[in-house]
Amino acid sequence: IRNIYWRWLALWWHHFFLLWITIDGQTRYSIPEELKQGSVVGNLAKDLGLGLSDIYDRKLRVASEAGEQYFSVDAGKGELVVNDRIDREALCGQSISCVLPLQIVLENPLHLHRIEVEIKDINDNSPRFQTKETSLKIAESAAVGTRFVLESAEDSDVGSNSVKSYTLTKNDCFTLKMKEVEDGKTVPELVLEKPLDRERRAVHQLLLTALDGGNPVMSGTSQITITVLDINDNFPVFDKNVYKVSLQENGSKGTFVTKISATDADEGPNGEVEYSFSSRTPDSILSVFEINSLTGEVHLKGDLDYETATSYKIEITAKDKGVPEMESHCRLQIDVVDINDNTPEIVLTSEPQPVREDAPSGTVVALLNARDADSGNNSKVLLKLPKGSPFLLKPSFSNNYALVTTGPLDRERFSEYNIEITATDSGSPPLSSKKTIPVSITDVNDNPPVFTQPSYNVYLKENGVPGSILYSVSASDLDFGENAKISYSILDSKVQDVSVSSYVYINSDNGSIYSMHSFDYEKVKVFQIQVQAKDQGSPSLSSNATVHVFILDQNDNAPAVIYPSSAALGSLSHQRMPRSAKAGHLVTKVTAVDADSGHNAWISYRLAEATDASLFTVNLYTGEVRTKRAVSEQDDSSQRLLIEIKDDGEPVQSSTVTVSILLEDGLHEPILDLRQKSSEPSRKNGRITLYLIVSLASVSVLSLLTFLILAVKCIRNSRSSGSCCMRRSDCDDYKNPNRNLQIQLNTDGPIKYVEVLGGDMLSQSQSFRSCMSPMSEYSDFTLIKPSSTTDFKEVISVLDASLPDSTWTFESQQVNGYCEPMKRGTVQRDLLPPPCSLSALSVCIARSWVRGSDALVGVKIYFNLWFWYEAILDLCFGLMLFDNGW
Repeated sequence: IRNIYWRWLALWWHHFFLLWITIDGQTRYSIPEELKQGSVVGNLAKDLGLGLSDIYDRKLRVASEAGEQYFSVDAGKGELVVNDRIDREALCGQSISCVLPLQIVLENPLHLHRIEVEIKDINDNSPRFQTKETSLKIAESAAVGTRFVLESAEDSDVGSNSVKSYTLTKNDCFTLKMKEVEDGKTVPELVLEKPLDRERRAVHQLLLTALDGGNPVMSGTSQITITVLDINDNFPVFDKNVYKVSLQENGSKGTFVTKISATDADEGPNGEVEYSFSSRTPDSILSVFEINSLTGEVHLKGDLDYETATSYKIEITAKDKGVPEMESHCRLQIDVVDINDNTPEIVLTSEPQPVREDAPSGTVVALLNARDADSGNNSKVLLKLPKGSPFLLKPSFSNNYALVTTGPLDRERFSEYNIEITATDSGSPPLSSKKTIPVSITDVNDNPPVFTQPSYNVYLKENGVPGSILYSVSASDLDFGENAKISYSILDSKVQDVSVSSYVYINSDNGSIYSMHSFDYEKVKVFQIQVQAKDQGSPSLSSNATVHVFILDQNDNAPAVIYPSSAALGSLSHQRMPRSAKAGHLVTKVTAVDADSGHNAWISYRLAEATDASLFTVNLYTGEVRTKRAVSEQDDSSQRLLIEIKDDGEPVQSSTVTVSILLEDGLHEPILDLRQKSSEPSRKNGRITLYLIVSLASVSVLSLLTFLILAVKCIRNSRSSGSCCMRRSDCDDYKNPNRNLQIQLNTDGPIKYVEVLGGDMLSQSQSFRSCMSPMSEYSDFTLIKPSSTTDFKEVISVLDASLPDSTWTFESQQVNGYCEPMKRGTVQRDLLPPPCSLSALSVCIARSWVRGSDALVGVKIYFNLWFWYEAILDLCFGLMLFDNGW
């Protein structure tokens, strides 16, 4: 479409120029094809007699009649140059002459010049065959000199650049000759020079090459494949003249015997071979053997028995399918080999009986017999049992055997045995067979019940609903049937001198334990239940498990007021207080205990109501009632306080106590005199300060001497032992909390006292007691001689019996060089005496540096230090009491 368009456009321009301008004579240029873009064709301005300025002023342009703009004008030089690639074969095809007409258009005045550009051919195309591969089929019986026309090659170039000659690859059977046809053209022909033999070479591969006359020469190739067609000129040939095969007797039908192979050098039907037995083959052979006519495989068709025939000789024929048929013959000899073709057999003469697991060794389980249909060594049979089997085969006579036990049996491990007996004959190769005999083991009660755990921990809240389930124990028995049926029971034991059966009962079938009534933590905190599981065997077996029942505390007890003691009568306590009391005066102290434990026993005190709330205050933790300000003349002489005591449980339990206070004038207070004496600035205060400084300095010097002695001792020991550090095992005794200093606060009515205990609670220890009067503003401090072990135990007994939860114990622990109290029970203020940190430091030093054989020396140093410390402390307080007139 594009070419037609440009042709019409060129025609229009042609007529247009005929009407308006005069056409000058033609100019002709000659160029080769495939010039590069920008190549100069000729000096157009010079050839047309134009100046360079005319090209620009008159707007010179080039128009092509072919439509494609292959050329343009260089306005600067006036030259006609190539504008695009020019392919002569695309423009003119096989034409010898190829001329491209152009129109040169000038304006002002309008003028037209016609020029022609001749495109000359170059050898840019190689010869080309239409088919790259050519196949020929020639019979091997073709006569010598036979010709076969081949395809000619085409070349797009013309003249001397076109096809000029052909060549053929060198071979033994064919040559190449040229045949001249019309218009002077030549075509190549293939000529048979020698006879063909397909069996020697079935396919010939030749390469035909076409050459052109260009410079350089270009070529094209075509592959020629010649297939030689076969004729039936060869006989089938066997691999062997005689085939010999040895075949074992009693082979199954279809057993492969051998394969007969014959080859025919021909092809197609001429080379296809069929196999068959000779026509003279007897029926005795045809009934036993057969041959595949296509593959030549010989198979067993019937039974083969060495005792019937020891050898077979068979004639086999091979024929091809050519015309005429060609055949050949061979012989097959089959030798029959006698083999051990009968497997031994195991026959049970008596069925196996169940065996008790406690059956004695040698118990007969079953009787059996071994036999083999073969003769000679092939009939001798050997029986074997698997390794590890608790059974044994005991031979008797004529291949008869008894299956007996060899040791104790365990039904819990194996309730049934599948005894696999292997029978092997003495043939070559030996044949064997297996027979499985099932033997069941009956149970004996030889396993007691076993609990899932040796002991169980049960946590039960107090005040539970009677009849609720506490826990379910479970036991299993490896035995079977009645021997595995388990019943549960509780062994009789005492809980606080009461039979445990009055607390709980158990379901004998499933082991579920139920409570008989609710439990009170304050009465019973923990008890044990011995549960027995017994099977139903004969004799029966049993086992026990312990169930630890821990009662969890609930906040079911309100705080009980133990001081003032009169509060127990009417919840009212009468106290007296002088009107001269100042702010902070200790009026009384309310003490209460809670029978619960833990958070449920933490007690706090609160002033619920008061005649004058601005006059009194109650300590939240200690219950001390003190004045918030000095008593004035306007205050009522009778004051009434309602103190509420609450625990920290959930829900909160509380109780109240009413304290009646009578304000009196002129009430004699010895402590007040002491206060006045101590408040007076006198020389006594200076002496007390001096005594304190002397005591502290003395203790410091003793501590320094202790450190030096221990350091020297450590250095001496390190030279011999290599280390002065204690091992963990050496320090275990020192880490026992019972060996720490203990401070006990006890309340007994209006008298309170603190005990500072050193060492084990049940060993000889140093004890200091501080007695304080609840009625005095300043407590008396009394040093009492060290208590003995017996006295201390009696005190502990009394305290435990009277107030089990009112005892306050503080364990002195060394934390950054200070004594930190650890509380148990109601939270109270730290009542440790001031020298506690120094004494604890001494204990820590003795524990850290004493090792091995030096432990006794360290303990002696520690107790000497404690003795001097007590002596100085006694002296200090004695001087204080003397100076104060006590």
